[in-house]
Amino acid sequence: MQVDDAGTLTPGDFKLESVLARDHKVRSGEWAFGFAPVASLEVGLSATRAFDREPQPNTKLQGAGVNVKWVPVQSATGWSLGASLAYGHLRIHEHATPAKYNEKAYALTGLATYRLESDQVVHLNLGAQHTRAQGSSENAATWGAGYEQPLTRKLRMTAEVFGQEHAGPDKALGLRYEVAPGLKLSAAMGRGNDRNFGRLGMAWEF
Repeated sequence: MQVDDAGTLTPGDFKLESVLARDHKVRSGEWAFGFAPVASLEVGLSATRAFDREPQPNTKLQGAGVNVKWVPVQSATGWSLGASLAYGHLRIHEHATPAKYNEKAYALTGLATYRLESDQVVHLNLGAQHTRAQGSSENAATWGAGYEQPLTRKLRMTAEVFGQEHAGPDKALGLRYEVAPGLKLSAAMGRGNDRNFGRLGMAWEF
């Protein structure tokens, strides 16, 4: 899900994630690694490659990021509360031209998750993002709300709506299936801001 949960790995555990996505005419792949050095704290590293067919000339994008999540209040039922701080660097290259530029972004997000005894889950995000590119900068508020509904013991349906200031909301529906303990596959389709998007994902916690 794009909407983040208020939860961290068990201390000493690791996770690997990969995502293949298509957003209108942008195709991308993302890989992420996370670990929990101590209780309530999770650190993540990520890398992204994307190709945008929409502009002329076409554009290639390469990105890397780091994310720190701190969730001091965690509960099996009821509220879990925390926050995340993320930094991302994106290098953009217009194909067949020498034009290249960098984009940097910082994001601070408050995280809240409410877990019901029936195993339904609600996620809420509220934050701010600062982006700097080509000598100019922009600040925008960000928000998101997500919901998980168990369908079987291993299969869950996900629904979410998210966005940022000065833009309309994106909405998505998906499924997540636990293939084996710690290994999950997911798929989601969505629409927003006059475009369609989709994601296929894998997450392995160990």
